[in-house]
Amino acid sequence: MRNNGGRIVLAIDLGTGGPKAALVTLDGDLVGHTFEPTEVSVLPGGGAEQDPAAWWSAITTAVTRLVDQATGEVEPTDIAAVAVTGQWSGTVAVDEKGEPLAPAVIWMDDRGAPHIREVVGGRVNVLGYDPRKLQRWIRLTGGAPSLSGKDSIAHILFLKEERPDVYRAARWFLEPVDHLNQRLTGVAVSSYDCIVAHWLTDNRSRATVAYDAQLLEWCGIDRGTLPDLVPSASVVGGLVEAVADEWGLPPGIPVVTASGDVHSAVAGCGAVGDLDGHLYLGTSSWLSCHVAKRGTDLRHNMAALPSALPGRWFLANEHETAGGCLLHLRDRLNIVDDLEEANAVAATAPAGSHRLVYTPWLNGERTPVDDHTIRGGWTNLALAHDRSDLVRSVFEGVALNSRWLLDVVESYVKRPFPWLNVIGGGAQSDLWCQIHADVLDRPIRRVVDAQHAGARGAATIAAVALEAATPEACASKVRVEREFRPDRGNRPMYEDLYQAFRRLYKANKPIHARLNRA
Repeated sequence: MRNNGGRIVLAIDLGTGGPKAALVTLDGDLVGHTFEPTEVSVLPGGGAEQDPAAWWSAITTAVTRLVDQATGEVEPTDIAAVAVTGQWSGTVAVDEKGEPLAPAVIWMDDRGAPHIREVVGGRVNVLGYDPRKLQRWIRLTGGAPSLSGKDSIAHILFLKEERPDVYRAARWFLEPVDHLNQRLTGVAVSSYDCIVAHWLTDNRSRATVAYDAQLLEWCGIDRGTLPDLVPSASVVGGLVEAVADEWGLPPGIPVVTASGDVHSAVAGCGAVGDLDGHLYLGTSSWLSCHVAKRGTDLRHNMAALPSALPGRWFLANEHETAGGCLLHLRDRLNIVDDLEEANAVAATAPAGSHRLVYTPWLNGERTPVDDHTIRGGWTNLALAHDRSDLVRSVFEGVALNSRWLLDVVESYVKRPFPWLNVIGGGAQSDLWCQIHADVLDRPIRRVVDAQHAGARGAATIAAVALEAATPEACASKVRVEREFRPDRGNRPMYEDLYQAFRRLYKANKPIHARLNRA
């Protein structure tokens, strides 16, 4: 494919399992892609870390391979922008030169829980928060720090209290994607949308987002250690010469604001209109849409926050583990050798897995409950159950969790979704898509290149930043590959399992709180 003439975006999607590199046209067509895995260090006490140097090495390997593979179809001079997206709500402590001082504390890490609870609490508490503080947080930010300790602000407090040498040496604390942008441009900034999980900014106006002095004071954070803020979907700077040489690209290519994975997914799923819903199935999962205005559902740990698309809002929520449960089957329990085998084995069990119920809360949960001590497992396991039941019940347990989230999201938007676009690596499974259609009782529409929606969304953000295309024009390019319709015959059985699933959380909550309290 020639005639690209500066119409290609190099999109880098830093997933928890490793980065993808993709070449995407400015109006959303995927030209080429590659992937390079990285490891997660799961540590005692709720720790989850990754090595930023390993990220960079993997990204460089993926990008140089992609550029080499695309030679003749896409030339380096065709690349109009570089756009980074990826895991959100993590923290990289860096020095003046942008060099990491310690492993990145990623979104799964809850070691900051006691420190953020101390900050947000008071003599009198409502849902764990001092009412005076809570009022200001919601009024300014649209939400409040999670009590789970998995937000960026809790990570910074963890470093301050438990790794003071790293904290004192840090020049900036950056989101993972903002750290990558600093390496690309030499500029340490964050966008109005990406900074939200710090819960330190006044977001009431999408045009003028800024840090709030009172929130900084409550948290004991020095404003000077945080990046300057720039508008969403804007150009940060040009690709520095050292990186351009390493990647075989021209220096000075515009690098646009980085985005969290949920932000880019909302932009790249093909459902960019208000209340157009999508379901993401990756290591984690979420169910989201754009909405008309900012809002907060503190009880269910959910809020409408600034979108990566200027002037827009999206509904932020998250399930901690979705595809991560399948990886657990493979990597820790050795029940399957790979994910293809997981699909094949699960397909041999009947719908409902002979009434075996799996709860997927392997790392706590965020939405619709903010509970970092709840844990997962199988319930109603009997001698008659076999491996196929165990594996299928994992697929179904994640879908039952999605149903729980669907209930609260539809309550928030005050209407049922007529359909949901499904994206992420998990969307490649026909079985899982059909299970979700049956459990949610909604048509599930898998889009083409569903696993690359983040890269497509990053390209959309780049197109907006360069004023080359509108989000609607990019979304119009996204095609539905297949629609999965609910099997009404399975509805009564899955409804019964869902009610049991909800009761299992309520029954297990106090038990797990005792077993897993810090």
